[in-house]
Amino acid sequence: MEMPAPDARVMARKARIVQRLQEAVPSGGVIHDPAETRAYECDALTAYRCPPLAVVLPSSTAEVAAALKVCHEEGVPVVPRGAGTSLAGGALPTADSVILGVARMAQVLEIDTASRIIRVQTGRTNLSVTGAVEDLGFFYAPDPSSQLACAIAGNIAMNSGGAHCLKYGVTTNNLLGLTLVQMDGTVVELGGAHLDAAGLDLLALVCGSEGQLGVVTEATLRILPKPEGARPVLIGFGSSEVAGACVADIIRAGLLPVAIEFMDRPCIEATEAFAGAGYPMCEALLIVEVEGSDAEIDEQLGLITQIARGHDPVEVREAASADEAARIWLGRKSAFGAMGQLGDYMCLDGTIPVSALPTVLGRIGEMSAEYGLRVANVFHAGDGNMHPLILFDANRPGDLETCEAFGAEILKLCVEVGGCLTGEHGVGIEKRDLMSVQYAPADLEAQMRVKDVFDPRWLLNPAKVFPLGASAARRAG
Repeated sequence: MEMPAPDARVMARKARIVQRLQEAVPSGGVIHDPAETRAYECDALTAYRCPPLAVVLPSSTAEVAAALKVCHEEGVPVVPRGAGTSLAGGALPTADSVILGVARMAQVLEIDTASRIIRVQTGRTNLSVTGAVEDLGFFYAPDPSSQLACAIAGNIAMNSGGAHCLKYGVTTNNLLGLTLVQMDGTVVELGGAHLDAAGLDLLALVCGSEGQLGVVTEATLRILPKPEGARPVLIGFGSSEVAGACVADIIRAGLLPVAIEFMDRPCIEATEAFAGAGYPMCEALLIVEVEGSDAEIDEQLGLITQIARGHDPVEVREAASADEAARIWLGRKSAFGAMGQLGDYMCLDGTIPVSALPTVLGRIGEMSAEYGLRVANVFHAGDGNMHPLILFDANRPGDLETCEAFGAEILKLCVEVGGCLTGEHGVGIEKRDLMSVQYAPADLEAQMRVKDVFDPRWLLNPAKVFPLGASAARRAG
């Protein structure tokens, strides 16, 4: 994956830049020793690594603003970083860049249950947001698989989703306001505790912008009352295509479960070896969860199992207790860690219309044979957010390149059937050269003009999102 050559002028001024950053962030939050900056050389897309010039870990919005102002004046690229869990290379640095991490900014600033909001610094982890309000009877809905580690900053940057977002929406549907620090150090407040704000919808523009427009330091999030009850059902099938058809029929029937999760045989086998959740050894399974009162749950699950039985399932298992419900979810929550036992893998996140699931799953199986690499599928089936995991051997020459080519074909297929390149992981460096598959030149130009407004010198998160040639020309111009 090509990255721009470092700016020799910036590299030559490293000592001065570090000194100015230490003055801007006097709390000991500047890392510049090459041995220590290696800890930030990559994110969860570990195939590509590049130690940054320095790392800055501010403790407040004021320190973020001061650090960005220094970098702006010195012409230093800045890579915003939450927890570094990006699977698309969204926090991959360049050699002449400064990583600006928000890990030290993890405070809860306000909880207002009457208004159903929580305001936090964006270094706070996703799961700990719910942890701050669960004793009050509330929760925060978006729940990425990495929720134990991922930060709200990264969730906002990539517009993250999760298993329960079929019903509650992704980050943008649960974000009410934020504090944004622009590249020149200007602090801007967007939205707030109210439902909507007057004027242009800049909040929606920033959410999902992948650190291209500014650094988000604080966020006002929507919290929801805990549901009265919830219950999952596990349904096994003889093929992935039949499981996909069942998902399409559930959605077509007008039902809205809180989650519909999909796993195929390679993933089932790996999670069973890892977690021992007691899954049936079938070709594919669905986990469908509904919420409400006991009567509502019984009615919804009755309709869902009726639809499922029309597809000749090999097993239908409805949770009869909290312990059984936890075991049904155990394997799914362990899936990505379990797959690591099988070797190296690349996780994609193309999104497709639910009706196209059978076709796309079938085609992925065919492409797996063509490329000679195994694929395990585990994804949010209810909203068509796919996560094919392509297995390869990083130590075998050519395997990574074959994996990348295979992944590109899957993402092109997603666009071809009416979907898009990413559902929640973002574009980062992984999909930047595929942006022209989804967008016409005029569309990309319009997006780049938006960045021109927020970051005229193109210093924020370099070499991400836009094709490298286009972004390099913008920065040079």
